[in-house]
Amino acid sequence: MGGGNEPFPADFQGLIVPVMQTPVQSTASPEEVAKFSALADTWWDPAGAFRPLHKFNPARLAFIRHRLLAHFGRDPEAERPFEGLTLLDIGCGGGLIAEPMARLGFCVTAIDASEENIGTARVHAARMGLNIDYRAAMPEDIPGTAYDVVLALEVIEHVADVDAFWRATASRVKPGGALIAATLNRTMKSLALGKIGAEYVLRWVPAGTHDWRKFVRPSEMVRSLRANGLQVGTLSGISYNVFLDRWEVTDDLAVNYMAYATKHS
Repeated sequence: MGGGNEPFPADFQGLIVPVMQTPVQSTASPEEVAKFSALADTWWDPAGAFRPLHKFNPARLAFIRHRLLAHFGRDPEAERPFEGLTLLDIGCGGGLIAEPMARLGFCVTAIDASEENIGTARVHAARMGLNIDYRAAMPEDIPGTAYDVVLALEVIEHVADVDAFWRATASRVKPGGALIAATLNRTMKSLALGKIGAEYVLRWVPAGTHDWRKFVRPSEMVRSLRANGLQVGTLSGISYNVFLDRWEVTDDLAVNYMAYATKHS
């Protein structure tokens, strides 16, 4: 035999079998994607189907900003305190969180399983003059890429495979980086308020938006994050103050809550 660049002998060429890679199983739920795709045009209507998220956002942003300023030691007085850091927003929807993150200085990549949601988000970001890398994808679709911050807000209760989702999501966090997640607890209180009250009594969100059986207890989230190399530092509730008509960060984890976790360097 000659050098390593010689072709296979003709007698052996018919035996060469191409190597097939097993496709990665998607964590996206087709039913959930279709549900939110149908509402894509209403993301930026503060009186529309996503009105609760618009009212929810100030509390979510306050939690995110406070935790990440402390984590990265950034100046809270700076106009763009997170300049130079990368952020992945998973399940970004129409961009309600991605846009303020970009304004705070992050280099933002935002992904969603719905092409319609991504289309809405791109149009709105362009109108606002914001440079955000929007992609129709799930975290398992972007292997090998890691970010300083990963957000997974109100998405875990809509995925098809929770364990696979956490594995893919945790792998997107850089060593020394942070993950912030938000979801609903699986309690009788969340069934009464987060499901029945929000969907059928107050009509805050369309009926059928949530499946209470998919809500995630804090203990389950902590266990999943630890199993994937993340340490949970803070769990905080997000509660509605009926007297002030606003959402606030609280210690009550019974319905909505947020988690801040880190990955060691």
